Amino acid sequence: MSADDDVLAMPLAFSGQRLDWRDLPRHVRARISELAGAAVSAETAATSGFSPGFAAALELADGRGVFVKAVSPEQNPHSPELARAEIRNAAALPSEVLAPRLLWSDDDGEWVLLGFEVVHGRSPELPWRPDDLRGVLAAIGRLAEAEPVEGHRLPRTDDHLADDFQGWRRLAAGPGTDLDQLASDGGEPGRWAVEHLERLVLLEQDALPACAGDALVHGDLRADNVMLDDHGRVWLIDWPHASVGAPWLDLAFMLPSVALQGGGDPARVFRDHPLSLGVSDDELRACLAGLAGYFACSSLQPAPPGIPNLRAFQRAQAYATLDWLRGI
Repeated sequence: MSADDDVLAMPLAFSGQRLDWRDLPRHVRARISELAGAAVSAETAATSGFSPGFAAALELADGRGVFVKAVSPEQNPHSPELARAEIRNAAALPSEVLAPRLLWSDDDGEWVLLGFEVVHGRSPELPWRPDDLRGVLAAIGRLAEAEPVEGHRLPRTDDHLADDFQGWRRLAAGPGTDLDQLASDGGEPGRWAVEHLERLVLLEQDALPACAGDALVHGDLRADNVMLDDHGRVWLIDWPHASVGAPWLDLAFMLPSVALQGGGDPARVFRDHPLSLGVSDDELRACLAGLAGYFACSSLQPAPPGIPNLRAFQRAQAYATLDWLRGI
């Protein structure tokens, strides 16, 4: 294995620091039982994903089930806002999108609670199995044909990513030590980025117009945000970053993580997919530059509360995205 392979070799999955049912304050547990309509008799905690807080499938005393998320600023100061965004976004999902239905929600100003229908299934096997990947890629194709429901309040993707897609500009204006770390830790992709920083800054400025469109964009698809049920259906979960933009973005934005997790060459997978038809290399380069800059700049920040391993995964995704970008 080469030094560059070492850069891209990462653990297959990460997760945030999760709470158990008994960790929730008494009044929060009581409110969940009230909203669910029955006492909680058992829990099965979620084992993947980055969000801190409580996330578990709950078995109720009357035999029903509900998947519950519960977050407060104590776990992470940004988690409640993401949960509020997911409540808003759930109302925008059309019926043809296979996503768990939001049954109820609650927000007391501190704790934000969400109750979803339970999906019985599994995450894709990692390293990616070809059949699992084919199913997920087909689901992304179907998602690209969907439009949010009329009257939705989803942001435009180009507006939603306007602050995130300034990573290279921030790195260019910041301390040189950040660039030194990017070059030293990132192998050939990291060194290439530092050598081509001026070009990346220019590409990043073209990313937002390339993101524009009318399709429903999940915005955060990875293996841990996908479930495969026993009937062969692919469910797309966790929608706080949803927006309205170009139909091919979810495919392009997911593939760096797929490459990290054994799913193959992202350039080949992208160009083999029908969604890539009509997407120019210039558009793809610009959006990948924006994505890589976001991951690279974010990965150099202190670890956010409750998510100690997020920066390592962002760093790996930055290098995987750069590895794809420099070949276009």
